Amino acid sequence: AYFVNNRKVRAETVEARFRVTGRRPELWRADTGRAEPVSYRVEGDTTVVPLELAAQDSFFVVFREAAKQPAAVVPKRAVKPVAEITTPWEVAFQVGRGAPAIAKFSTLQGLEQSADAGIRYFSGMANYRTTFLAPKGLKRGTKLWLDLGQVGDVAEVLVNGKVVGTAWKAPYRLEIGGALQQGTNQLEVRVANLWVNRLVGDAQPGATKVAAAIAPTYLPTAPLRPSGLMGPVQLLEER
Repeated sequence: AYFVNNRKVRAETVEARFRVTGRRPELWRADTGRAEPVSYRVEGDTTVVPLELAAQDSFFVVFREAAKQPAAVVPKRAVKPVAEITTPWEVAFQVGRGAPAIAKFSTLQGLEQSADAGIRYFSGMANYRTTFLAPKGLKRGTKLWLDLGQVGDVAEVLVNGKVVGTAWKAPYRLEIGGALQQGTNQLEVRVANLWVNRLVGDAQPGATKVAAAIAPTYLPTAPLRPSGLMGPVQLLEER
């Protein structure tokens, strides 16, 4: 087994060469528990495996079973956007963290860009709620994914009150077909961010401190981290 890691913040397509022959490769993903075959070809004493890695992606390439042929092509999964969720969002902020209880966003943007200081410097859990219509004409056997776009930093997703999973790395994408219903669907995205922005907010002149720190942390001029649900939020169909 080989561990493969993309340390870049952009997607990469590579041809990896492994000093293995006589066995077919599989991709094993620790975050989902899924194992899947992958295309390969044998060249001399190496097996060449084309790999598509998302930004900061990682997985294991495992040579477990005997190969019946020197090359194989595994069809790629076709994923295409079928809708973008552009309905307004209601956002409930964790109490006691300096933000208002409820805010309404007509469009998504980072919390750190808000004109409201309580939202701009917020750190904690923010619950985003909206509705969306199920795409029409989905064919049997297709999967429907919810792609959250950019998130700062971790998101738990509920569709119609059912938890469909937690997205903690790019791409922030979860399969939601099992929770979907015809017509209108309820969507909730619970986003937790880091303490950085709150500590910068507490360092502002005259600020009422929310966090407790035993030593100085950030200067008031320190840059804020992108936080919250930034999108775009899209529905993707996979065949």
